[in-house]
Parts: sequence; C-alpha cells; structure tokens
Amino acid sequence: MIERAQLNEPRPSEASVIQMPAPTAWPIVLAFGLTLLCAGLVTTEAISFLGVLLSVAGSVGWFRNVLPHEVEEPQPVLLESPAIQTHRPEVQRLAVGSVRAWLPLEIYPVSAGVKGGVAGSVAMAFLAMLYGYLSHNSIWYPINLLVAGFSPSATDPGLADLTAFHVNALLLATVIHLSTSLLAGLLYGATLPMIPRHPVLLGGLVAPAVWSGLLYTTLDIINPVLNRNINWPWFVISQVGFGVVAGIVVARHSQIATSQRLPFAIRAGIEAPGAMPERRNE
Repeated sequence: MIERAQLNEPRPSEASVIQMPAPTAWPIVLAFGLTLLCAGLVTTEAISFLGVLLSVAGSVGWFRNVLPHEVEEPQPVLLESPAIQTHRPEVQRLAVGSVRAWLPLEIYPVSAGVKGGVAGSVAMAFLAMLYGYLSHNSIWYPINLLVAGFSPSATDPGLADLTAFHVNALLLATVIHLSTSLLAGLLYGATLPMIPRHPVLLGGLVAPAVWSGLLYTTLDIINPVLNRNINWPWFVISQVGFGVVAGIVVARHSQIATSQRLPFAIRAGIEAPGAMPERRNE
C-alpha cells in the first residue's frame, strides 16, 4: 500500500507542467474535404471524389486523436502572477458632438417592394416578348423558353414548339416570373435605403449586372434549354428595364422611420418613467 501511494504522488519535475490536448490539423482537413464535396456538386465529380477522400481521412485522423484516449502534451505552468501595466494612465473620452451612426434611419415599407416587383415584372415581360416578336415573330418564344427547362419531356424542343402558344407554359411562366420578381422587388426595397442619393443607379445598373453575372455562371444547371438559346444582350436589357422601373417605383414611396433613435427601454417594451408618455387613465 505504501509503494502504491508513493507511485501516485506527483514527481517534482511534473509539478510545474499540466497536460493539455495536443494540437491537430485533422479538423481543417475534414472541413476542406466537406467544402470540396459540396463544390463538386456544381463542378465535376472528381472534385467531390477528392472531397470524400479528404473527409474520410480527416474524420479517421481526428477520431484517432481523441479515441480511445485523448492525445495530450505537457505544457509549463507559470506560477508567478503577471504584472498589470497600462500605457494610458488617463481615460480617453470622445469629442463632444460625435454620435454613433444609425444605418439606415429610414426604410421603405414592404408594400413598396411588392409594387416595385410587379411593375418591374411587367416591364421585363414586355421587353422579353418584344425580343421574341422581333427575332422569331412570336411573343410566346421567351415564355416557352423560360419553362422548357422545367419540363422533363422537353429536353431539346424545336423552334415550332418554342414559338407556339401553350396554356400550361403560359401559366407556369407567369408563376415563375411573378414570384422571382416579387422577391427581387422586396430585395430592392431593403437595399435602396443604403444608397439614398442614387436609387435608380443601384436598381437599374448595379443590381442587374450582379444578377446577370450570377445567372451566367449557373444558368446551365438551372435551365439548360434556356442557357442554349438565350440571347444575353437582350436578357441584360430586360434586367435593366426591370431594375429601372422597380427602382423608380420603390424610390417614389415615402420612407418610414426605424427605431434606431429610440432608447433601448422603449424598443424592449419596458415602460420606464420619463422614457415614454404616461397613460392618463392609470
């Protein structure tokens, strides 16, 4: 019993160290593998295959560091207390007149974004049908082209199919176009207050350019038929038309003040004396 107790006592050389988890790079390998696995979904299968290999290797390596026993390494223990010093003996105060910035102070209501989206969708639909009439003598060409990628049977429709009138295609195109336009209108209503001096510039040029660039890189996945037959100059013109009309409609609405300037007690709903008008009937 005496020998066992003596073995459990810390040695003098071990009293100044502590066991801490050893550093490992396997979590980074696992995260990089999962990133490649997701990136391969929109690129090639080889990227996903490499991501799977790295994910498995990172998982196995990480598990071996913690199971069945965690890998540890000794770290020295600093017994002396650090001296607290400062290079600024005086308190630095803000200059009088400087205030915290509140952004944005006023925003557009949701109804402004909805109206802007509807108006922009009408302008974009007019420009798209104008392109169909001028290029293929049919206003139904852009409508059928929009929904062709969502139909499993229309993998490679002919020109006669794309220029003919189809009731189902018209209804589906209306739902797709209107829903995306409403979302874009709500986005315009949320972002236009960030550039209050140039709302049409943001809505008519910057946003359509960003949106067209994103679609240019992903349209082959979303709608391959539309990607093969799309006319990009006319598509950009339609996007600009949508952006200009939606931006003007949203910008013409009156903005509503936000609660940025209100005290925290009022924003939290706390009835503090002096912070809000008192009720006369209480």
